[in-house]
Amino acid sequence: MTYGLIGEKLGHSFSKEIHEQLTDYTYDLKEIAAQDLQCFIKECNFEAINVTVPYKQVVMPYLDEISPRAQAIGAVNTVVNRNGKLYGYNTDILGMAALLDYHKIDIENKKVLILGSGGTAHTAYALAKEKNAAQVLMVSRGGKNGITYEQVYKEHIDAQIIINTTPCGMYPNMDASPLDLSPFNALEGVVDAIYNPLRTELVLQAQSKGIKAVGGLYMLVAQAVYAIQFFLDCTIELSKIDEIYGKMVSQKENIVLIGMPSCGKSTIGKRLAKQLNRPFYDTDELIQKKYGKTPAEIIENEGEKAFRDCESKVITEEIAKLNDAVIATGGGAILREENVCQLKKNGRLFFIDRPLDLLMTTKDRPLSADRSALEMRYKERYPIYCAVADRKIASAIDLDIICKEILKEMNL
Repeated sequence: MTYGLIGEKLGHSFSKEIHEQLTDYTYDLKEIAAQDLQCFIKECNFEAINVTVPYKQVVMPYLDEISPRAQAIGAVNTVVNRNGKLYGYNTDILGMAALLDYHKIDIENKKVLILGSGGTAHTAYALAKEKNAAQVLMVSRGGKNGITYEQVYKEHIDAQIIINTTPCGMYPNMDASPLDLSPFNALEGVVDAIYNPLRTELVLQAQSKGIKAVGGLYMLVAQAVYAIQFFLDCTIELSKIDEIYGKMVSQKENIVLIGMPSCGKSTIGKRLAKQLNRPFYDTDELIQKKYGKTPAEIIENEGEKAFRDCESKVITEEIAKLNDAVIATGGGAILREENVCQLKKNGRLFFIDRPLDLLMTTKDRPLSADRSALEMRYKERYPIYCAVADRKIASAIDLDIICKEILKEMNL
């Protein structure tokens, strides 16, 4: 390996794509077990590497020199081999600072909780101190270097900023969250260093409370730009951060189509998937494949609740984990709040708004098999579609125009 990333588990990583969009070298991902780390580092068979969980602190004793800032932070995420001598740096702090600036999250004079006790937590702590936070508390299960989660709920629900540096909620275990934000009434901002999924449970809960909340993708891109400058001893225009971040969001975010049966979701989805060379998924088809029965058969034989349970399982276990896909959902998928949350983790929701008088009744849709049932479903669901959608698209227009509007919204 000449350039790359080392860590314990890297199946979630976007770093290879980011580096290879910024440079002309090959960037490899190498998973290393803890017992093999020392041997790998001492062999020095690389030009430069990034280091991620859980080795940002562990790697430090094996380096010849560490920058004063990285030494003060107590974590290294960038290692450069110069003639057999290993130099360590911390570009995470530059990436996190860039993320706060980009999303206009101000932590000066604020009470800040940092979730975690690893290298990224120490980085966030150092940055919060540099930015003159009023109070900074590190939170971990054992209370190492700070307080426990139990203490948070008892004594610190007046926190104004929360920064998550734990892997809780990261792909593939995307249903977890390190904190329940319900009691945090003074909360102004949430930063989650996790970037896969694009929006964690923690971020989505904060956003549902009207709180500014962001994931860690911008930080990942920014720290990569700064790391490359150490790797190659070069200068990269910082405007590249915004450029690559925009590309990564466009590439990784799913296009999720919601709306009433017969509104055209599948037709539009297949056309978009073909134009973008992306995979297309229909939740009703996935249900049939998984359970061996059509949605109509499940509803007729087992009832609507049984069908909704099957639908939620498919969305949680399969759809939510996708990136770079086009997805057509069943008409009632949005009736369960947890489904909407799962779809939003990696997706942008487009409501295909077809007028009621243009919707069709068919026998394979037992919940809207006749005009009366269709009208009832429409009245029930329409305000929900409007509330959960990121964008409403009128579907009584040409298909090409619909597709162009969606592509424009996605910057594709």
